[in-house]
Amino acid sequence: MTSHKIRAVLFDVDGTLVDSNDAHAHAWVAAFTEFGIPVEFAEVRRRIGMGGDKLMPDLSGLDEESPLGSAVATRRGEIFVDRFLPLLKPFPESGRLIAELKARGHTVVAASSAKRDELKHLLAIAGAQTLMDGSTSSDDASNSKPDPDIIHAALKRAQASSADAVMIGDTPYDIEASRRAGIAVIAFRCGGWTDEDLAGATAIYDGPWDLLSKIDESLVGS
Repeated sequence: MTSHKIRAVLFDVDGTLVDSNDAHAHAWVAAFTEFGIPVEFAEVRRRIGMGGDKLMPDLSGLDEESPLGSAVATRRGEIFVDRFLPLLKPFPESGRLIAELKARGHTVVAASSAKRDELKHLLAIAGAQTLMDGSTSSDDASNSKPDPDIIHAALKRAQASSADAVMIGDTPYDIEASRRAGIAVIAFRCGGWTDEDLAGATAIYDGPWDLLSKIDESLVGS
């Protein structure tokens, strides 16, 4: 799988390029609380990286498509955009890493569980909005990570096969989705997960800055 020359690099965004995982968890907790549904921050935090279609029933038993589930999900989005989005920062060298990958001839596509409107803002924060060759969000997939739908959609957008692409993410859900899509995966620790949590990744780096500094020896170096 990794012996082919890598043509396309697929990126998760939250926790990978932008330091936003805690913010997402706080937004979920606040939304659930407003609707009288108590949830623990730690329980929400370890599910960040799934889409709402997975996180919500896993945490509360609610279907995201139900009237109450839809109301909670909508409110979460409002809280995240209004309260947290303006405060988010990119991880160091996020934009430079993507620019370097582009300079080396790679096609670069976002493969995120975020909603499309949120993803635009997140890519801008990462300094990546004008660098990406395309993006796929939860709006482009029937099922979010750890299902492989978003990976498949991103591969299609990149016009690449699983054999000549690599996914870069920060959660076990990125690794599981990539494994199910048959694609190699590089993991970043900056999203808050341990190396044990990220077992199954082809390689693990601290974050964009770390991969950039070691890019010549990495899967995406050629």
